[in-house]
Amino acid sequence: MPHSIFAERETRFLQEELKARAGYNRLSIIRVIWFVGVAFLAWFLMDRGHDGLAIGVGLVGIIGFLVLLKRHQAVQRRRDRVRWLAFINRDETARLERKFLRPETGLEFADANHPYAGDLDIFGNHSIFRLLNRTYTYEGSRKLAAYLRSPVPVDEVLLRQDAVAELRPLLDWRQELAALAYLNPSVGESPQALKNWATKPTEPLPVYLTIARWLFPAITLTLLVLWMTGYLPGWAVTASLLVHGVLLGQAAELAKNVSEQTFAMSQALKTYHDLLKHLENPRFESAILHRLQAVTNLENRSAAAAIGKLSQLVENLNFRRNPYFFLLVGIFTLWDIHYLQALDRWQRTYGPHLNDWLDALAEAEALNSLAGLAYAHPEYAVPEFREESLQLDAQQARHPMLMANKGVANSLKIDGNGQTILITGSNMSGKSTFLRTIGTNVVLALAGSVVAAEKLICSPVQVFTSMRTQDSLEENTSSFYAELKRLKTLIDRTRQTSNWPVLYFLDEILKGTNSADRHRGARALILQLHETSASGFVSTHDVELGELAAAHPFVHNYSFRSDVIDGKLHFDYQLQTGVCRSFNASQLMESIGIEMHKFQED
Repeated sequence: MPHSIFAERETRFLQEELKARAGYNRLSIIRVIWFVGVAFLAWFLMDRGHDGLAIGVGLVGIIGFLVLLKRHQAVQRRRDRVRWLAFINRDETARLERKFLRPETGLEFADANHPYAGDLDIFGNHSIFRLLNRTYTYEGSRKLAAYLRSPVPVDEVLLRQDAVAELRPLLDWRQELAALAYLNPSVGESPQALKNWATKPTEPLPVYLTIARWLFPAITLTLLVLWMTGYLPGWAVTASLLVHGVLLGQAAELAKNVSEQTFAMSQALKTYHDLLKHLENPRFESAILHRLQAVTNLENRSAAAAIGKLSQLVENLNFRRNPYFFLLVGIFTLWDIHYLQALDRWQRTYGPHLNDWLDALAEAEALNSLAGLAYAHPEYAVPEFREESLQLDAQQARHPMLMANKGVANSLKIDGNGQTILITGSNMSGKSTFLRTIGTNVVLALAGSVVAAEKLICSPVQVFTSMRTQDSLEENTSSFYAELKRLKTLIDRTRQTSNWPVLYFLDEILKGTNSADRHRGARALILQLHETSASGFVSTHDVELGELAAAHPFVHNYSFRSDVIDGKLHFDYQLQTGVCRSFNASQLMESIGIEMHKFQED
C-alpha cells in the first residue's frame, strides 16, 4: 500500500541522511586539520630556510584542500538530496490524510470570474491544486494550474492519461525529479529575465574587440615579462593596462546589463541542467513524454548540455562582481569581453530554444503531479470519454479532498443534452458536497488525472458553477445581484457556438429572493436551459420544483434526507431518487436555543 511504502522510504532516507551528515562533519574536521597542518609545515620549512620546499608544500596543500573541498561539496549535496527525499515521502504520507506540508496553495492562480475554480476549490488552502501539486519550478506550477483551469480536447487528455500511466510506477524517477529541484529553491522564481535575454539578442560587440581580447593580453604579458627581467620600465606595463581599461569600457554597459539579467538565475541554471538531464532518461514510450524528450534533444547538443554550458558561462561572467577578481584577473585578461562573446554565441545558437526547454520541463512536472496522485490512490479510476451527446456516468464517486474512510460514495448518471438533475434536501444533508464531488471529479478527468470514483464516463464539457456568490462592497453589488450576474454568464455560455456543451452546477438557486420569485425564476431557468445543449445540477429547498418532473421528463428528482433519532439529527449522505420530504431547519434552530415549540403561531 502507498502509505507503508512512503513510510518505509522516509525511514530509509532519514538513515541515509544521518550517514551523509556524519561524513560531512568528518570532512569538515579533516579540512581544518589539513589547512592547519599544511600552514604549520610551510612555516616550519621557511623558518629553517627551505623556501623552495615550503612553496612546494604550499602548492600541494592548496591542491589537497581543493580536492577536499570538492569532496565536501559532493557529500553535502548527497546529504541534502536524501534529506529532501525523506521530506517528499513524509509529504506524500500527509497528503493521504489530506494534510499539506508544502506551503504553495495556488492562490495566485485564483480568478473570481473563472467558470468553476472558486466554487470547486481548485486553488486555495484546502484545494485540488494542493492535493496534486508536485511541481517545483516556476513554470511547472503554472503548467499544472493551466491543466486545471483550461480543459483541452479529448485527444490531448488521452495522451496525458498515457503519460500518467507510464510515469505512475516510476516512483524513484519521479521523486528524484522532485529532490533535484529542491536542491535549489531559486527554480521557483520567475525565469523571465533570463528568457528575455535569451530571446532578444543584443547588438554584437565591435569586431576589433574580438581581435583585441586575445592580442592585448598577449602584448601585456610580454611587456610584463620584459619588465620583470629588466628590459623595460614599469610604465610600459601600466600603459598597456590602461589600454585594457579603455577596451573594457567599450563593453562595460553591456556586461553590466547581461550580468543583471542572468545573475539571479545563475544558481537555478545548474538545477535546470540537472532536471533536464534527468528528463533524458529513461526512454519514454508515451507520445507526450517522447515529444518532450525530442524537444530537449538537438542534433548537436542536448538541452541539458546547453543549459550546463550556459550555467558555466554565466557563473564565470559574474566573477566580475568580485572587485578583487576584477582588479587582479578581469582587467588583465579582458574577462568581460571573452565571456560576452561566448554568451553571445550561446544566445544565437540556443536562445530560441530556451522557452521550449523550460516548457517541456514544466509539462513533465505537471504530468508527474498527476502521476503522483494516481500512485498514491490506486483505488481511483481512469476516466473514460464519450464524444456523442452529453454523457456523465459517475459510479461510487467521492470528493477527492475527503479521506476515503470519511467520504460517502454516491452514483449518478446523465444521458443526453438538456437534462436537469434537481436535488432537494435538508440543511447540511450533503447537497453542496455532492455537487462539488461531481464537478471536481469532472475537472480532474478533463485535466488528464485519475478520479475519486470506481468508474467515471463523461463527455468533453464546459464546467460552470454558481455556488458561492457573495456581495461586494467595492462593486456595490448584493449577493442576489451577484448570483444573477453569474447566471447571466451561464446563459451567455450556452448561447456560444462551441463543440462542448455546458455542464452546470447551481447550488441553492436564487436563494436571495422570496419563495414565490425563487420558484418562478428557477422554473423558468430550468426550462430555458433545456432548450440548449447544457445539462446539469440544481440544488434547492424548493420541493415544488420537483413537480416539474411530472410534465417534463428531462427533469430528474434526487434528494438527500435527514432523520431525527433519539432527539438528534442523523445524516446518511446517501443520494436517493425522488423529492425530499424531510427538512431539519426547525430542529437545527431548536438545537441552538430557539424555542420553536413554545412560540408557534395559533
